[in-house]
Amino acid sequence: MTNEFMLEPEEVIKKAKNIRKRIIKMNSGAGQGHTGADLSEVDILASLFFRILNFEKDNPDNVSRDRFVLSKGHGVGGFYCTLAEAGLLDESLLKTYLMFDSNLPGHPVRQKNRYVEINTGALGHGLSVGVGLALSAKLNYRQFRVFVLLGDGELQEGSNWEAMMSAAHFNLDNLILIIDRNKLQLANKTEIIMALEPLGEKLKAFGFHLYDIDGNDPCEIIQTIDGIDVNSGKPHAIIANTIKGKGISFIEGRSEWHHKIPVGEQINNAIHELE
Repeated sequence: MTNEFMLEPEEVIKKAKNIRKRIIKMNSGAGQGHTGADLSEVDILASLFFRILNFEKDNPDNVSRDRFVLSKGHGVGGFYCTLAEAGLLDESLLKTYLMFDSNLPGHPVRQKNRYVEINTGALGHGLSVGVGLALSAKLNYRQFRVFVLLGDGELQEGSNWEAMMSAAHFNLDNLILIIDRNKLQLANKTEIIMALEPLGEKLKAFGFHLYDIDGNDPCEIIQTIDGIDVNSGKPHAIIANTIKGKGISFIEGRSEWHHKIPVGEQINNAIHELE
């Protein structure tokens, strides 16, 4: 099984721009959302869905598919817009985002979307389930990979580190965790609220192969993941250094945009920057 699209990095970059436009329009229409977090993860999501993940569009439950877990569940807006850009979600549904009983709730819900592997939202749970999926693959002699996207603030949850211990103990080299390292969380910088550094050294000490990359560069994301050896005997951790609010100058690197949405002329300005 291969990726449904297999786009070249230059085409993935174009997709990422379109996804960012969708995010601005969707969040503004909903009157709420996690704009900063949605925008920072876009290049990672675009690289995964348009080049890296092995899956079949018409058979999303194929047992041989790669698994993707959005552990930072509040970033679901970016995920929905990626699915819409890929034709895996009816784009008319984006207008219902966060409405009562919508199929696009504020966190991933498998019962409402067949491309959601697990329900996430309470931070710190996704990696534990990802470890279970990777271990299941090993026990059942299946070749699929498990990708888990975490927020950096989410690493303040101790359950992540317990999961990492298990991943190393069981030699889960089919597990690839990607940390959206935008260095901001709800109220301030991660290093002010609860310091994570030296993050890379901690991940290596927990038994992971470490990759430190530009998480807003699809070329580097794709090259890095393509080079991962899933028969190395060790799990993999990618620190994807990103900018919160990436792509919109007045949103980039500002913690207040964790919850804010563009309004009025900001919407047009944001779309103009992306074009």
